[in-house]
Amino acid sequence: MSHQTYTTEALVCGGYEHNTSDKSFLLFTKSAGMLYATARSVREEKSKQRNALQEFSRIRVSLIKGKSGWRIGSVETSQNDFALAYDRATRGSIVMLYKTLRRFIHGEEASPELFDFCVEALDELVKENEDRKFIELFVKLQILHKLGYVNLKIIPPILKESHISNIHKYQNDEITKEISGLIDNAVENSQL
Repeated sequence: MSHQTYTTEALVCGGYEHNTSDKSFLLFTKSAGMLYATARSVREEKSKQRNALQEFSRIRVSLIKGKSGWRIGSVETSQNDFALAYDRATRGSIVMLYKTLRRFIHGEEASPELFDFCVEALDELVKENEDRKFIELFVKLQILHKLGYVNLKIIPPILKESHISNIHKYQNDEITKEISGLIDNAVENSQL
């Protein structure tokens, strides 16, 4: 009996330990959505996967679908966004994005557009930025919009902006208040 192997890019959103040296990881993958995958003996010092599967890492991973769920095969690390953060505010921005993904994405549904947006957002959030709070609001709103939690009839023009680096031109108190209201409404309606 052969098992299907999938190779995809992923963000390591969390993990929990079980047994003596095994660990399950919550991965947001480009081609399969959010899923849990188990890595055997990953907590042992000799494990080659140990460093690659750190939380907040961007990885390229081979996943094997078995009877009991997903298992992790080989892993290559691209970078760890938390480790690249140069100060506390930057680390907070990285954590905010990962927490938003963990909270609002449920199930194995591929969303390559959302994955690509999150990678672009992480690249922007790691940089030194004086508009950090506004960028965080925009990122959160875009994630909620792409997941269908924001009412499409009332979206502001900022959501049509294709690059995060261009959103500074929209920043003012009125749009910040509107975005905050849309996020609050989406969070309340999601009941998550």
